[in-house]
Amino acid sequence: MPFRKIINDPVYGFITIDDELIFTIIAHPYYQRLRRIHQMAMAHLVYPGAVHTRLHHSLGAYHLMYNALNELKSKGVDITKEEEQAAKIAILLHDIGHGPFSHALENVLIEGMHHEEISLLIMKELNKQFDGKLQLAIDIFTNTYHKKYLYQLISGQLDVDRMDYLTRDSFFSGVSEGVIGYDRILKMLTVHNGELMVEEKGIYSIEKFLVSRRLMYWQVYLHKTVLCAEQMLQRIIKRAKYIKADTKTILLKFINEPGTTKKITLEEFCNIDDNDVLTAIKEWSTHPDKILSFLCKGIINRDLLKVKYFAEPVNEDFLKEKTKEAADKLHLSTEEASWLVFTGEASSSTYNFEDEHIHILFKDGTVKDISEVDNALINQNLRGKMKKYYICYCR
Repeated sequence: MPFRKIINDPVYGFITIDDELIFTIIAHPYYQRLRRIHQMAMAHLVYPGAVHTRLHHSLGAYHLMYNALNELKSKGVDITKEEEQAAKIAILLHDIGHGPFSHALENVLIEGMHHEEISLLIMKELNKQFDGKLQLAIDIFTNTYHKKYLYQLISGQLDVDRMDYLTRDSFFSGVSEGVIGYDRILKMLTVHNGELMVEEKGIYSIEKFLVSRRLMYWQVYLHKTVLCAEQMLQRIIKRAKYIKADTKTILLKFINEPGTTKKITLEEFCNIDDNDVLTAIKEWSTHPDKILSFLCKGIINRDLLKVKYFAEPVNEDFLKEKTKEAADKLHLSTEEASWLVFTGEASSSTYNFEDEHIHILFKDGTVKDISEVDNALINQNLRGKMKKYYICYCR
């Protein structure tokens, strides 16, 4: 009997696993750790339903890859069984390098390392454990394989990663503006001159996808309260490192030996998750350091700093005023108060005109970038990043 397992997913229904190697990878402890990593970090403090995990997203992206490959094969695109398996493995493991609270603590818990680098390290380790069976998946993941469209399905302006996180994050947060026609987009995918493209009939679905992504960033991912909570989370870790705070959790090595993976092994990294950070935060909420305990209590009790967005950089006098208010209220020095009163900027782009492109294939064989299509909604007016400036301060 052919191998077959099904997983019941709240977004897509049943997800089919019909490959024993893929099922074995899913069962691996490194992959199962993703159950304990929030997909949307601190967004649940604003959208209570947004408590789904990296494992949910990974399986969802795998499901979309499964469907995309079947669609391309039905259109005559030559994809071997080995390539199909490898592409599925690559998307399944594309986010395996995320640490606790995903992007919120990226480059904070382990400085100088991004999740893509750690994902590759983990994939290479798994490749050793699985006797080299993941090498083709690694080649596709690193864009060194000659069929570029397989890489584009994993990482690009129109990859299955983005399709799933927009669909899934919209579902769990309840923000309907993020809903996209992922099923129609998949039906419109094609390969032309070795690159992934979209058939002419899919133009409006692509435009909806791009607009939905823009709305989700400003309404959910960069919502001012979400941003503030994630900044507070980052400052908790930075402050703990600064004062070398003690903890009974396995986070201790990450706090007292900050740096890169030279001192922290892959095994140690794959042992930490959101639970360890939350346990440490609860522990530190009674820490004698006023800054650390203030921030930790704020996260636990959802008693967050006040945050405001501005179109221009925050006025220096306003920053000084709020810093002095915090120092006086909490009996802190100006330097200490600066941990609780700070500025920054948030930015997001709808479409990257320079580095990545979504190509539309017309019936007559011509190819145009989505921004060059007649009467396109996504045009040159949306070039570049939209930027907002913010200040966080004590209430």
